Amino acid sequence: MSDKGQQGRKLRADVQRNRAALLEAAQRHFLKEGVGASLEAVAKEAGVGPATLYRHFPTREALLAAVLQTRSEELVARRVEIARLGDASEALRQWLRAMEEYFSAFSGLPEPLMAAAREREPDNPLTLPCDDLIATTDECLRAAQRAGHARQSVKGYDLFLAAVSVAWISGTGATDEESLGRLRALIESGYREQDDEE
Repeated sequence: MSDKGQQGRKLRADVQRNRAALLEAAQRHFLKEGVGASLEAVAKEAGVGPATLYRHFPTREALLAAVLQTRSEELVARRVEIARLGDASEALRQWLRAMEEYFSAFSGLPEPLMAAAREREPDNPLTLPCDDLIATTDECLRAAQRAGHARQSVKGYDLFLAAVSVAWISGTGATDEESLGRLRALIESGYREQDDEE
């Protein structure tokens, strides 16, 4: 193989290695400091300069979306488990809780997700993940509606926002698990059909 071909392969390997190092460093910083963590510190820990970081991830949202993608496997697995329940009401309840846990992955995560869901800007890298989550929520909700367990007036977007809101409140540390449980019960009583109340 020519020297040029070897250099091209080495360059691609370096690019992949840099990207992986950036994602690992970003995840550590987001876990420790929240989504507002210093991107310069992320680049430094990954062993690259800020210019390399911005070549891979032009915005904070792009980096955050890529990190969330690496963490989405667990959520996908939960969705598969939930789909097997055979109880549409319980499936919807468990899906909302799974989303809430996903949104709680990093301090400050609910804010950029709510902004992406609200603005629906196609160039925001967080818009597509939010759209996917809203679509899945819609599927769970429609199944519950068909079974007579959820009000027809409720939309998947409403419940997406509810889950993000609970995650945000939980992340502030301003309340305890008992209060969060009551808040979840209030949300559930709002979307359930009256004759479905226990």
